[in-house]
This record gives sequence, C-alpha cells and structure tokens, in this order.
Amino acid sequence: MTSQKERMLAGGLYQADDPELQADLVRAEKRAEAFNNSSVGDPARRELLAELVGELGEDTWVRPPLRVDYGYRLSIGPRTFVNCGAVMLDVAPIRVGADAQIGPNVQLLTPAHPVDPEQRRAKWDSAEPITIGDDVWLGGGVIVCPGVSIGENTVVGAGAVVTRDLPANVVAVGDPARVVRGV
Repeated sequence: MTSQKERMLAGGLYQADDPELQADLVRAEKRAEAFNNSSVGDPARRELLAELVGELGEDTWVRPPLRVDYGYRLSIGPRTFVNCGAVMLDVAPIRVGADAQIGPNVQLLTPAHPVDPEQRRAKWDSAEPITIGDDVWLGGGVIVCPGVSIGENTVVGAGAVVTRDLPANVVAVGDPARVVRGV
C-alpha cells in the first residue's frame, strides 16, 4: 500500500493529515522557528537554514522570517537573495535558480487543492511544482501559483500574481501577470 507521503512525493492526491506528514510539518516548523529567531551575527544561521531546506547554494542569503511546509522540497541556488517574509509552500518541489532576487513578502505556492468539493471534504490535497530560473527578479509581494515556471533573466513586478508560465528574458506585471516587454 502506498503511504500518503509517497503519494505526495509522486505528485498525486494525498491526505495532509497523515501522521508521517504531520511529523514532517512539525519538524520543519521547529527548524524554521530556530532559523527565524537567529540573529544576523549568529554563525549558526546558515547551518540552521541548511537544515531546513533541501538544497542551499553557496553564498545564498535568506532574511527571516521564512515560512515553508516541509523544507526538504525547497532548493535555492547559489548567490540567490531572498528577502524577509518569504512564504515557500513546498508540498511539491520548488526550485529557485542561481543569482535570483526574491523581494519581501513573496509567496511561492505549490498547493493546488482539488476543485471538486467532495474531494476537499474528504481532505484530499495536491500540489504542482514551481521553477524559478537563474537571474530572475521577483518584486515585493509577488505570488507565484502552483505549476508555474519562470524563465531565466525574467523580472516580475511588485504585486504581480503569476498564474501561468513566463518565458525567459521578459518583464511581466499585473494580476494576472502579463509580459509587457523584453529585458
């Protein structure tokens, strides 16, 4: 029999109230709390972050607070900067490329709850991965929805809601985000 965690990891429907997944959530919350409460000069801050996320690139800087679901499905590339207040709900994998700039209060949201009310009542959940390319800049308050990929060198203006893939080398703004020009 397939466990709920195996279902989630495979990208299928799963039930988040499963005890194994709940234990993973608690573990991530405790690690996030330790990271979020660390001070700027604390030499253990990077180690705390590395324990929280699945992959942490060299010379990457993340300002607390950071919120995640599991942490281990989050990959942040080298030399990337993540400003304060980031919410990265990594039910499905989230991959942030190298040299990315993530503004304050950005949300990367992989959960894609079923539209069918019967499935929601039965506590079924799902998620779709998010990919942020190299050298992407997400302005403050950007929301990236489940299943979205953003191509390299793309700039997304503050407050945009990205509901569909964005190609490389463009500037996108608005709700929903739309391409307004090349870079």
